Amino acid sequence: MLLSDLASVLQIDAGEAGETRVTGFAIDHRKIAPGNVFGAFQGTAVNGEDFIEAAIAGGAVAVVARPEAMVEGALHLADDTPRRAFARLASLYFRPTPETVVAVTGTNGKTSCVEMTRQIWRMCGERAASIGTLGVTTPDESVSTGLTTPDIVTFLSNMTGLAREGVTHVAYEASSHGLSQYRNEGLPVKAGAFTNLSRDHLDYHSDMEDYFSAKMRLFTEVVDDGGAAVIWADDEWSDRAVAVAKERGLKLLTVGAKGKGINLIARTPSPLGQDLKIVYDGRAYAIRLPLIGAYQVANALVSAGLVLATGMPAAQVIDAVARLQPVRGRLERAVITKSGAPVYVDYAHTPDALSAAIAALRPHVTGRLITVFGAGGDRDKGKRGPMGEAAAAGSDLVIVTDDNPRGEDAATIREAVMAGAGKAARNIGGRREAIAAALAEAGASDIVLVAGKGHEQGQIIGSGENMQVLPFDDVTVARECAAQLAGAVR
Repeated sequence: MLLSDLASVLQIDAGEAGETRVTGFAIDHRKIAPGNVFGAFQGTAVNGEDFIEAAIAGGAVAVVARPEAMVEGALHLADDTPRRAFARLASLYFRPTPETVVAVTGTNGKTSCVEMTRQIWRMCGERAASIGTLGVTTPDESVSTGLTTPDIVTFLSNMTGLAREGVTHVAYEASSHGLSQYRNEGLPVKAGAFTNLSRDHLDYHSDMEDYFSAKMRLFTEVVDDGGAAVIWADDEWSDRAVAVAKERGLKLLTVGAKGKGINLIARTPSPLGQDLKIVYDGRAYAIRLPLIGAYQVANALVSAGLVLATGMPAAQVIDAVARLQPVRGRLERAVITKSGAPVYVDYAHTPDALSAAIAALRPHVTGRLITVFGAGGDRDKGKRGPMGEAAAAGSDLVIVTDDNPRGEDAATIREAVMAGAGKAARNIGGRREAIAAALAEAGASDIVLVAGKGHEQGQIIGSGENMQVLPFDDVTVARECAAQLAGAVR
């Protein structure tokens, strides 16, 4: 690929530089190699334009940046929206890509939906992968990225790598950050899904309207013309999402009790899952879903909708839904204590997600539901009290603990959560100690929920140069605490 090929897309005359061969793309000046195109973007904390000179010194042959940026010694690919322009140009370089790509947005459920979509495709005989919070999950292995939506270069190179490995179907998480920063652009997306919307990331978005608008870029700009929108119909924001999809002219498949595409008729909890009755395309189906919780039903049916939207036969899809496996850190049963109490780990870290996880477990509790959770530091402070309220409203015992305090004082964060949880809640700072206390309390008829970290493998303490990530896995810690408790009982 030559620089002239890229410049022509932006209607820029590359001149003599047009014959220069492009060797790659980078947004980190430290990763520049000779022949690369550098993306220089203004960020909230760092201005990429400050590193243009260093990138050119490292071998950058072109810089994508605002028209006002100073670029000397390389071709200036100027655009008023440089992030979008960079994504558009990078997508021309990274080839091939998987033939079938879908994306999922929403506050909660993205990770479960992309992983369940991958599972359903696989059971339908396709070589499928997912990209999101859990990493890049391929038919053969899982590689962690640590981000819901990686940067555009990582995203596109991952897609190309998957295609070269023979992967034909990919589902990825489209976070509001990723959508607003054009981090998942540039390749054909056949279908997009919207799960729900509730308070989160208001430290980044100005308000809920701004947050919703960022999510809706999936339907207004990212999904292909003539593509499909799969929308969970039972959320308070669903009707507005439907209106956006209709205005764009996307094929619409709504899902849920109000769904007209996949209509959920009945849901009956069972000891190890739940029995569903649905109607799709005029035909009734009975599904024994091997997962507990109402929100797991939503995730499973939205995933089924995405697979149906990509052309898989309904009978195969419905059969696959009945064989779905739990997603890591999403109502994952970590251990059963010696007393007989099951311990579940969930990623819930918003008020709505916490309420949903508690509601999922409630039908299975004959004794007490004991909830252990905390709130993250350097994040939306306004959700801390409501998280405490959500936990107190649905639990019989609440233990407030630490969860990635980052650069804030952990005790101050817990106090904000306790303000919502009430005086009956317990305040135990050490997360291991909090989990151990919950397990010690739990009897045979009780259930313990450890919420907030889910699949995460570390506890983040401090920020900037002082940041530490201490090894911590809720599932592992719960098992260790249960083993210690069993040993003490003996």
